[in-house]
Amino acid sequence: MAFCSLIRTFARKMEQEAIYNNKVKEGLTSTEVERSRAEHGENVLTPPKRTSFWRLYLEKYEDPIIRILLVAAVISLGLAVFSGEYVETIGIILAVLFATTVGFYFERDAAKKFDVLTALGEEQPVKVIRDGKPQQIARRDVVVGDVVVVETGDEIPADGRLFEATDLQVDESSLTGEQLTTKRIATSQAHHQMGTLTNSHSGGSQGSAYPEDLLLRSSMVMNGTGRIIITAVGDDTEIGHVARQATEQTGVKTPLNLQLNQLAKLISKVGTAVSVLAFVLFLAHDILTQPLWHTSNYIEMAMVVMRYFMMAVTLIVMAVPEGLPMAVTLALALNMRRMLQSNNLVRKLSASETMGAVTVICTDKTGTLTENRMTVSDVKCAKEEGNGEASEACFQQLYKAIALNTTAELDGDGKGIGNPTETALLRWTKERGADYADLRQRTTITKRWPFSTERKYMATIADHTLYVKGAPEIVLSMCRLTEDQRSEIGRTLSDYQHRAMRTLAFAMKPVSEDIDNQSFEGLDFQGICAINDPLRQDVAQAVADCQRAGIEVKMVTGDTGVTAVEIGRQAGILPSSDTVSFDGVGHLTGTHFSELSTEKAKEAVRSLHVMSRARPGDKQRLVELLQQQGEVVAVTGDGTNDAPALNHAHVGLSLGSGTSVAKHASDITLIDDSFRSIVKAVMWGRSLYKNIQRFLFFQLVVNVTALLLVIGGSIIGTEMPLTVTQILWVNLIMDTFAAMALASLPPSREVMNEQPRKATDFIITPTMGWGIAIIGTLFSLGMLGYLWKIEHGGINTHELTEFFTVFVMLQWWNLFNAKMLGSAHSAFRYLYRCRGFLLVLVMILGGQWLIVTFGGEMFRTEPLPWQSWLTLFAATSPVMIIGELYRFLRRCSGYGVIR
Repeated sequence: MAFCSLIRTFARKMEQEAIYNNKVKEGLTSTEVERSRAEHGENVLTPPKRTSFWRLYLEKYEDPIIRILLVAAVISLGLAVFSGEYVETIGIILAVLFATTVGFYFERDAAKKFDVLTALGEEQPVKVIRDGKPQQIARRDVVVGDVVVVETGDEIPADGRLFEATDLQVDESSLTGEQLTTKRIATSQAHHQMGTLTNSHSGGSQGSAYPEDLLLRSSMVMNGTGRIIITAVGDDTEIGHVARQATEQTGVKTPLNLQLNQLAKLISKVGTAVSVLAFVLFLAHDILTQPLWHTSNYIEMAMVVMRYFMMAVTLIVMAVPEGLPMAVTLALALNMRRMLQSNNLVRKLSASETMGAVTVICTDKTGTLTENRMTVSDVKCAKEEGNGEASEACFQQLYKAIALNTTAELDGDGKGIGNPTETALLRWTKERGADYADLRQRTTITKRWPFSTERKYMATIADHTLYVKGAPEIVLSMCRLTEDQRSEIGRTLSDYQHRAMRTLAFAMKPVSEDIDNQSFEGLDFQGICAINDPLRQDVAQAVADCQRAGIEVKMVTGDTGVTAVEIGRQAGILPSSDTVSFDGVGHLTGTHFSELSTEKAKEAVRSLHVMSRARPGDKQRLVELLQQQGEVVAVTGDGTNDAPALNHAHVGLSLGSGTSVAKHASDITLIDDSFRSIVKAVMWGRSLYKNIQRFLFFQLVVNVTALLLVIGGSIIGTEMPLTVTQILWVNLIMDTFAAMALASLPPSREVMNEQPRKATDFIITPTMGWGIAIIGTLFSLGMLGYLWKIEHGGINTHELTEFFTVFVMLQWWNLFNAKMLGSAHSAFRYLYRCRGFLLVLVMILGGQWLIVTFGGEMFRTEPLPWQSWLTLFAATSPVMIIGELYRFLRRCSGYGVIR
């Protein structure tokens, strides 16, 4: 009986193992996927709990300016109890409510725009086996039981157990701090069976935090390949159990933020000094001229002091550009959303602004300059001795070498999953009638050396045979060939490379199982192939745009020198003349570059346009040397080994088809891999900076005008020309609405006609500074002259209402000039495209009409007839007309852009 029981147990175990092995090969069926998703949920982490709306709103009251206004409101309320006049108190409270509500709305709106980063992260492609076929799905669609294929550069999409591995090493630093952990298949796979898969973490070996066969979500594959069966998804993963802080990036302090904060502090100090001076002057004037101060009416005296105190507080509010942070946040949020529409996914906010200052772009070739649409153009198989022709047997061996020494797949529609070069090779074998999947299934792979940019080849041992493919010069150095054979192969390769084709060589030899990569010699040459990857049609124009914008483009590629130089010429990176040498002027190989001393390398990078056979260390060194010479460098990368260069660059640009490691190290991801997208990012960065300059120009003209107006009014002995509530309204218009109008302006292509700004340049240029001072002074002098005229003729509420409206209309017309700051074009050029700007213009006019018509005692206004509105509208329009005339004269002089 015991023997029979043992037999039955063994039979059940064998049956379970058979089911498990079948699942490993076939993956889940469509029905099983839906069942698993229903049981375990989607592979999405629950976002951190957000701060409540009310808490976020109350945080707006922590602003120092808002607190000053609240103190002023309390004092005003206390005095209003005695005087019975609550109008000013109500006006201050309404201003505070409006300012905090608008600030809260825009902060929430910006946060929603930044949430797109998290949402897009869940769409990251993952390679799985389902219904017996390889497929590519979004990370969020991975379910428990899925068979996932991972390779160098991939991010693990969910927790899973490893059942197949080749030299697999992962970075678990996001969970354990261990940057490199070796992963292996467990000795016993009983716990792997499909019905008993768990995420138990007991049994970690060799001091590891987790079992050596357990791969965790968010880990990065740094080397090797493997296959895992998913055991936990979403919040059930290990990282889902770890409390994490929100990853919103809206609070990141960029270099521009820091510069603007310094500017705001400077303006605040000046504004505070002016407000204190105005308080002293007005109060002294009142004491010297008014009989009130010779009586015992202390309440009335307190009311007068309070009125001037409120004026001083309001001047501080007016001087401080509290709309500046909102303008920057809004501009960054809009910029990020628009850049996403241009296939630029901004991962770090500082990149948006830094792209505008880039002076050098170090770009990859494959996929960025070329279409990444690989097709095998020609294959030369090794010739048989005697007849000098390649035999069918040679091609059959080559098909097998390609099938076994690649990790890519083709889906049911023939679409490639994995490395584009490998998928091109698989398509070629399929077109010639070879079934790569069948060849893989009938062969046992025992060892593999994945391709790396350092060794430039990939090797696989299968059925006691070593297969090697890679860079021709590397593979051929391992082969047994006569000088005549090497010369013939070299001529063929040179012909391919002069036609800008990518080349690969294949070799093989019988081996024992314990061979290491030091024994790769004496190989039998199998053949070479040429892979065509045409230049993108828009690349030459995009490179020309960069060069016209003062940006130097350097191509860094792992391809051969001949291929790289030819692509460089076609793209316009290299001159078409014959002055370019293959290891000197304009072009260097990575090997030669690495041998140069630091001083000689610094000299070489100035004239370097193309670097071929480059390794990741060469790219990183190039970036560092350029930075030492004061260049602002953007660099593209798609591989795991590109991460250091991406980190060191001012702006790291990963490719959408690149590895997760590269994407995490980058600042911006080029979704379409296109160089044209880099040019668009530069245009967006420059336009963003220009929009913020426009807001500053407009804001500071308002500040200078208001401050000079109040000081001038105190000197000539008038009463306060603008009331507290009027100044608060003007401040809200100029801060909030102007931020909305100018931050939302679309990018202008003419910024690409300018030279890059220096990273150390102050955001207010000398031209801007003079413009702010001159226009602000002219506005204040005109307003003071108007004030002096109406006061000596007997001032009344109607005239003060017109005075207030004139002040607002001057700034309204100046918005047109601010919109065209740095340009000689008309403000009405493409105005229909600036819908946000037009909306704000209407809002300001509408708001002013409402305040004038219904403001009454609170705003010291009375309704104006339509004739007065037309008169004021026309009387203030010269502000825009003079600006248009100035820009017209600049155009006639041939200046498209004002430096």
